[in-house]
Amino acid sequence: MTPNLFNRPVYLKEKKDLVREIVSIEDAIDYLEEWPERERDLVHDVALKTCYMALDGHKPIQSARDAVRAFGKKKGILVKQPAVQPWMVKTPAGGGRVTL
Repeated sequence: MTPNLFNRPVYLKEKKDLVREIVSIEDAIDYLEEWPERERDLVHDVALKTCYMALDGHKPIQSARDAVRAFGKKKGILVKQPAVQPWMVKTPAGGGRVTL
């Protein structure tokens, strides 16, 4: 089975301060399937169908990524790659030195 990973992740807002990293076709489908039905429209339908077609091998993976990015842009939820916050990085104890 070939991997369904995107060449670069897509970042979409979920809530005010929560960003979801979409790294594969499966992630994209999960995100789009969770989208509220009352807010679905043609852009959502096209993105979801494109992802399913890419999953089945009928379209390239890049087209699924492009569709998800277009969906995010249209909805105003596309986020540039989030910066790493200082609290996300754990400093190793001992500064990384090995003692013998």
